[in-house]
Amino acid sequence: MTTEYTGSGDPKRVMELLWGTGERRKRGPRPRLTIEEIAAAAVRMADAEGLPALTMRRLAEELGVTAMSLYTYVPGKAELVDVMFDAALGEALGEPEGAGWRDRLEAVARRNRALYLDHQWMLQVATARPPMGPNLVAKYDQELRAVEGTGLSDVEMDLVVTLIADYVHGAARAAVEASAVRHRSGLTDEQWWSTYAPLLEQVLDAERYPTAARVGQAAGAEYAAPSDPDHAFEFGLARLLDGIAALIGGQGNAAGERNGERTR
Repeated sequence: MTTEYTGSGDPKRVMELLWGTGERRKRGPRPRLTIEEIAAAAVRMADAEGLPALTMRRLAEELGVTAMSLYTYVPGKAELVDVMFDAALGEALGEPEGAGWRDRLEAVARRNRALYLDHQWMLQVATARPPMGPNLVAKYDQELRAVEGTGLSDVEMDLVVTLIADYVHGAARAAVEASAVRHRSGLTDEQWWSTYAPLLEQVLDAERYPTAARVGQAAGAEYAAPSDPDHAFEFGLARLLDGIAALIGGQGNAAGERNGERTR
């Protein structure tokens, strides 16, 4: 799988493109294209054909301009990836719904998973150095507010949001890969499993691997497949929120212990 990296383009030009502060927007004749139109076209192309199929030349053709003309707007694919990634993040904006932090954080997780499933190319973009655009900043701010007032420190709030983001990223990748293998093989999971399960039974020594045999049989009967990404996502998200609840509950206990120490 080809991987693109955000934050690898020219920093000054990327920030100008993301925040609309470039000289092109300040003077001279009105440009034929806007950065928003370019980003939207790039997202549509990546959605339809995948990120490797997206080139500056093909994007120029889609927009009805020459490649040379497109380069006057966006200097290269590295900058384009930053712009289109931030544009896609705009679809996940909105205050998380819910009366409590757990409902709000669950809403954040589900919204992010839906974003990845709608724009699967985003899973091919490494964001260790994220595009510091307006949508990313707004999304980060909204997600942090899901756990505002819980007693977590600022750093813990950041870590909780990051924990949810990392979990959803991995879960979404598993779901996309499962869908892709079904499409590529032309077989449903049930069809594939019905072929392999009898063959596995012929070679698997249940006495040598008793736990794997017992649990594998139960899981196979439950999913009619080696795994179920949707089931795994729901189970994992609930356990993750349970762990965060324990962390938040521990904050109150720790505060009480500190107050008790001071009154002794």
